[in-house]
Amino acid sequence: MVAAPIPMNEAARVQELLGFDILDTLPEQAYDDLTMLATKLCEAPIGLITFVDADRQWFKSRVGLDATQTARDVAISALAILEPTELLIVPDTREDDRFAENPLVADQPGVRFYAGVPLVTRSGNAVGTLCVMDTEPRELTEDHRRSLVALGRQTVAQLELRSMQLGTWSEERYEGRFQNPRHELEASFSQLDQLALTDPLNGLHNRKGLMERLAEECSRAVRYGDELSFAIIDLDGVTAHGDSGAAAGERVLEAASRLIGEQSRASDFVARYGSSEFAVIFANTGTGGARVLAERIRSAIEHADWGDEAVTASIGIAAAGLTTPTPTMLIEGADRALYEAKAAGLNRVVLASV
Repeated sequence: MVAAPIPMNEAARVQELLGFDILDTLPEQAYDDLTMLATKLCEAPIGLITFVDADRQWFKSRVGLDATQTARDVAISALAILEPTELLIVPDTREDDRFAENPLVADQPGVRFYAGVPLVTRSGNAVGTLCVMDTEPRELTEDHRRSLVALGRQTVAQLELRSMQLGTWSEERYEGRFQNPRHELEASFSQLDQLALTDPLNGLHNRKGLMERLAEECSRAVRYGDELSFAIIDLDGVTAHGDSGAAAGERVLEAASRLIGEQSRASDFVARYGSSEFAVIFANTGTGGARVLAERIRSAIEHADWGDEAVTASIGIAAAGLTTPTPTMLIEGADRALYEAKAAGLNRVVLASV
């Protein structure tokens, strides 16, 4: 194992890191939230916010790992900070001569995959990383990469805001970085909220975003007496593509999400619902309109070019009837209808009134 070289700007880098007064501090929810988001968005079991000191890497936040620090000479993040503008991705550490004999790879926790974005300050110094790891070799999709980079930027923003609040932020750095500190803080949290509601694979809203919107639409339907329909779409045949590899399965899901979006109206709310499931909220739409729209989606998926293995869609729809609609009623109704569609032979739309 060969330790990472020392950066050319090491003295300035370490001095700035020490100036943040972050090392050996207690856990903070803001950093833990960022680490948790990184692991969820990248679907990784281990996530860390690391700061690389002169002779160690220290973990400000960690998910899936008990250790609080490691020696710098075994830290993969020590290599990541050498290229401040690049995301370091190691698909399989055992196949990489730089890491094959690393004790973190050869022993516990048995890191096989690493992806880390350098935490680069306004001065251009990479003081640490936001990284995710796995015990199995893998790759990141382009959306995963963008999400990790975005969270890295928010980690640096949080670090600088914390420094400003503690009074360790110099006047020059303050004036150069924040014209409106409150606006910067609100913008950071707004971007994090958007990431938390978005599926990294396809950019659609995720289940959390779906539940929030469905609750809003149910309240609106009750208040104004509007019609409301809800559909769950399950892709038939994805398993066959998944047998060809994870990348093939992801391509099917990406293509399906695109087709569903193209066949939906601007007023419809499309979300990722499960591993091979999507959901659509049809606002101001009754049973007849929802069935037409769902059939349009089903037909588009059926007739798309999927290669050797066909992909179709089974769709269950629930519509608000005479009863007061609630998210639970619509979801349970659509789920029952979906079960009927699959039991009847797949590739069909079934409607269940609530």
